[in-house]
Amino acid sequence: MPDLRHKAAGLLSYLYPYTGRAYRIGVTGPPGTGKSTLISCLARVYRGRHQRVGIIAVDPSSPSSGGALLGDRVRMRDLAGDPEVFTRSMATRGALGGVADDTSSAVEVLDAAGYGTILIETVGVGQDEVAIARLAQTVLVVDAPGLGDDIQALKAGLVEIADILVVNKADRDGTDQVVHSYQMVMEMAAATHPLDDRVERELWRVPVCQTVATDGSGISDLVSWIDAHRSYLQQSGRLVEREQQRVRAELEMLLRQALLARFLAGLEPGKLDGLVVRVSGRELTPYQALQELGISLEGSDGES
Repeated sequence: MPDLRHKAAGLLSYLYPYTGRAYRIGVTGPPGTGKSTLISCLARVYRGRHQRVGIIAVDPSSPSSGGALLGDRVRMRDLAGDPEVFTRSMATRGALGGVADDTSSAVEVLDAAGYGTILIETVGVGQDEVAIARLAQTVLVVDAPGLGDDIQALKAGLVEIADILVVNKADRDGTDQVVHSYQMVMEMAAATHPLDDRVERELWRVPVCQTVATDGSGISDLVSWIDAHRSYLQQSGRLVEREQQRVRAELEMLLRQALLARFLAGLEPGKLDGLVVRVSGRELTPYQALQELGISLEGSDGES
């Protein structure tokens, strides 16, 4: 596995100068909101513009095998006959944040291969899926009526990363209530954000779009809003800023992985396993175990 990762890193190094041209659209939200069907509709629109479309669909993985059903690819089977659409399903393999650890690398490969639009669907588990905000340039948060307390389910984290809010399955009863609730949430968020965030929100007012992905209703309006957000990012300079934020997040992730691997490689055999036994037996706290490994937590508050 280390040798395979080394080869992959070499390939990515070769491809990296050819990246940076694709536009990345993230699609997140709870299960059952129709994200995969919505992505199929968006892909068809961009194909109508003669763009090559890459799709990264992240599925939850089994806690025992690490594998995944990859059901998103099944739901997008109507795109299977188009040679200019490439769909890659990925298992999370325990990664938090709604996307797999290697999602960024997969996006870079598609970018270098000439896919002008890349759609990234997160696993769809709820409030943890904020990692997509660092990976995509436009983030769609998708909800649907009839799923319970929608605003309660999305208020912490997901709504705050939304560039566009999408109420899918808008032919259902209760759509007007969900739309109204989101509009209220966005108004409250604009009033409570720090000053610099408020200024940005005043420049870009997060729209609430209604769609019915099963018949394509509202998709053209949604694409128009995506185009408008892209233009806003380009004209305001935020597109460059978001790319720098993405690169910083990726570098920090790689640094954490490299430092952890180096640290573990330097431990005497059985040291970590012994600490696991002692901590699980309540002989040590996890913090005391870190101290036995020579790691001090002093001065780390607020820096992680």
